[in-house]
Amino acid sequence: MALSKDEREQFLTEPHVAALSVGAGDKRGPLTVPVWYQYSPGGEPWVLTGDGSRKHRLIESQGEFTLMVQRLEPTVRYVAVDGPVSRIEPGTDEHLVEVTKRYLPPEKVDGYLEYARREHGDSVVIFMKPQHWLSSDLGAL
Repeated sequence: MALSKDEREQFLTEPHVAALSVGAGDKRGPLTVPVWYQYSPGGEPWVLTGDGSRKHRLIESQGEFTLMVQRLEPTVRYVAVDGPVSRIEPGTDEHLVEVTKRYLPPEKVDGYLEYARREHGDSVVIFMKPQHWLSSDLGAL
């Protein structure tokens, strides 16, 4: 059964690891990779990625991307959203802290932030204007 607008937006606010897909060019399937993302109902989902990374370059050149999140329990449920890039901004430490706190337990945040600040280099935040939604709750397994 398809989810209502409120149900799909609420589901997307949960900290699922998303599959990000973006076209990768002629004679190639899309680049599909797991990512952390951020979303608030009615807003624009965003991802933080390395400045100049393959994801960044492909999303910038294609001008659009897809995020898909799923779960298996208590019911099989998924939400996919795609749309054009609304903007790309330099990533900030605030973005890094926000998304890290979303996904990691409190006792792991400081260690990860120390590692990421040291190893990841410059980043960008890529925002999507949601255009197309696909969602379903398939029930219990």
